[in-house]
Parts: sequence; structure tokens; C-alpha cells
Amino acid sequence: MNANGNNRPLIIPALGGIYNALAQVSETILRVIAGGALAVHGYGKIINPFGAIEMVESLGFYPGVFWSPLLAATEFFGGILLALGLFTRPAAFATTIVLAVTIYFHGYVMGQGWSGAEKSILWTAILFFFVIRGASNHSIDAKIGKEF
Repeated sequence: MNANGNNRPLIIPALGGIYNALAQVSETILRVIAGGALAVHGYGKIINPFGAIEMVESLGFYPGVFWSPLLAATEFFGGILLALGLFTRPAAFATTIVLAVTIYFHGYVMGQGWSGAEKSILWTAILFFFVIRGASNHSIDAKIGKEF
């Protein structure tokens, strides 16, 4: 079985060892970068957790005084947890929901269509990957020996 979890033969079989060796590392890199970027993005919101009240209420999330800090915490702390690989699936699930809302916000509310929602679509796909897959062996979840 190869790094993709299938038995299809490779066109260049000599690359199989490289693919298998780097499979876990590549997932770890993706998770750490995604989590770090989310934490950096959420940092501005965590400093001013009530700063997005008007924005979340414009999306129909009332009361904004509840949803704005929740958004801030989800992006910031969810990003940190994802980067560490701690409670990876719940962190990825929560941030996937946030990013799915941003698809709606940019694509429809702001009227930006695909070009406005494109980054959110990519982010949602990356985070959904970790909802299903969980963390790699290079994570705190793996060290604990249990995960959601």
C-alpha cells in the first residue's frame, strides 16, 4: 500500500519510498501552517473580541455580543490547537464552520461571487480534511494516544 492508501502501481516506482516517507510530514506541515495562519488571523479579533459585533449581526447571528467573541476564540484558539495537533478534529470542525460562513459572507452577502469566496473555499477544504483525517503522527494527539 502506498502513501495514498491504495495499491495502484506508480508510474515511477522509485518515487514510492519518497512519497511514503514524506506523507506524514506533508500533512503535519499543512496542519501547522493552517493552524498558525488561523491563529494569526484571529489574533486581531482576540485583542478586540467585541469588534466584530456589527459584522456577525449583519449575517444574522444575534446577539453579536455572544457571537463576536466566539468567532475570535474559534479562530485564535482553534488555530493554536490545530497547529499543535491537540484536539485536532474538534478544532478543525469549529474552524470549518467559521470558514463555511465566510464563504456565504464573501460569496453572497458581499456579492463577490467565486473571486471573493475562493480563499474561504480553499480554507474550508483544508480544515475539513483535518476534521476527517485528524492529526498525523507528529501531533500531541498522537503522543496522548487518543483522539476524537
